[in-house]
Amino acid sequence: MKYDLEVLKQIAHGLAQQFGETCEVVIHDVRTPEMEGTVVCIENGTISNRKLGDGPSHVVLEALKNGGKDVSDRYGYLTRTKDGRVFRSSTMYMRDENGDIAYVFGINSDITNLIHLQQMVNQVTESVGVPNQSTAAKESAGAERITTSVADLLDDLIEQAVQQVGKPAQLMNKAERIEALKYLNDSGAFLISKAADKIGEYFGISRFTLYSDLNAIKEKDKEE
Repeated sequence: MKYDLEVLKQIAHGLAQQFGETCEVVIHDVRTPEMEGTVVCIENGTISNRKLGDGPSHVVLEALKNGGKDVSDRYGYLTRTKDGRVFRSSTMYMRDENGDIAYVFGINSDITNLIHLQQMVNQVTESVGVPNQSTAAKESAGAERITTSVADLLDDLIEQAVQQVGKPAQLMNKAERIEALKYLNDSGAFLISKAADKIGEYFGISRFTLYSDLNAIKEKDKEE
């Protein structure tokens, strides 16, 4: 099916009008060269501090990995912004007549105030002996972060790779470094233009060593 961007923009506007200023609707064009300026439509972008022409978030990388064959629409998951706001998000991948993803259509409802209210209620109920049955606040701590640029996205992925290993890059041995690089490779980090240069510099290794490690990762994946 071929999707018309103008029709998608009309739907985005309608959703934003229906659900109000706490609902952000964004469309990414994943065919944008080097993933610069993927945001081609955004409604109520102030809640995530994004605007037209901003860069990709994690969902765009998901759409590009393996030609988008491994992804499917996601509904009602949690995301967060750099300043700590929490969204309930849904992502739909719009494919062209060849089955390739052309656009990523995202809906983000800001539930930050609801979580704060929930926390206040929990404090009151716990004080009178009522068990706390809420998990939203705990889940939000590990929510996927919404990024606004290619550089921001790559920094976020590197941070996650380091957290995966649990040790600063300068203290990692070779096996731990390869584990971090595998995380980055699996996350699609190397789809980002000039990512290899920044990642190599971050881990203090040459381009030759970086690609040697990546080849070792690919060979191991084939064996498995």
